[in-house]
Amino acid sequence: MKRYTILFALIFMTHGTAYAASSCSKANLTRCLDSACAINISSNPAARCQYCGSSGAGTPPSEKGMRSVSVGASAKYNISEKDLKKAPTDPGERYAWATTQCLTKVSGCTPDDVSETYDSLIEQSCKAAGISAQMKSLATAAKKTKNQSTCQAEIQACLIADKKCTADYRACKADADFDKYFSACSVEATGCDEHISGIRSELLATRNDMVKNAGAALAKIVDAYKAARDKKLSDARASCKDNNSRDACVEQVCATNMPNKCGTGYQSEKTAAIQLCKFYEIACSTLK
Repeated sequence: MKRYTILFALIFMTHGTAYAASSCSKANLTRCLDSACAINISSNPAARCQYCGSSGAGTPPSEKGMRSVSVGASAKYNISEKDLKKAPTDPGERYAWATTQCLTKVSGCTPDDVSETYDSLIEQSCKAAGISAQMKSLATAAKKTKNQSTCQAEIQACLIADKKCTADYRACKADADFDKYFSACSVEATGCDEHISGIRSELLATRNDMVKNAGAALAKIVDAYKAARDKKLSDARASCKDNNSRDACVEQVCATNMPNKCGTGYQSEKTAAIQLCKFYEIACSTLK
């Protein structure tokens, strides 16, 4: 049971985002997974089940001195012996670990490809080991462990994506659009069937609130911008009072640009600085 919980959690986290739909070599994917799950399978038909299936199949023989069935020309798709030393010993965790490794090595593949390609091989191996449990029933049991909170978080994240309702639900003002996207997201959130009705009610109420308050929210934004503009204008007018902004400019020009700092006896420098800062007087005259 633990194996499937881990693997399906991995699928949920990567579904539809991390891997683009493209060509996947099932043969190379199998070779890669075999390098972690089918060690010494020629003499141990239960290897796939023992390494990546179920602890109920027994403990596999020691890996020391053994190599996987994937060798030779396909070695570039193998998980190296060095990396295999880091592999978890729990079958479920090992399968999930091998999946992440192989999706990196074999381009174009997804977690769904792993399941479609390799679950049946593990099931056959488990039967060889005397385990009759079907993988689909175990998968269904694992999925049922998801609670409403988890399901709602998954569906909501999907629903408010930019290409669906968007964060403020502006693309789902019509019930038909909301239902269309909600249905699509519900299908993606596997294992949430028993919670769908309650989740739909919650998210529909959220949509209604967002749409209802959209006008008020926009008004607040407009008011905030107006207040900011008024504050800038007020500050500008204050800086113009008694030529404060121009005088500050003259002080700066004298201190940094005039050799004698506009001191006593150097009125010409002061006059030049005033001319350089004349633009403040022109700007301030437009604010009166």
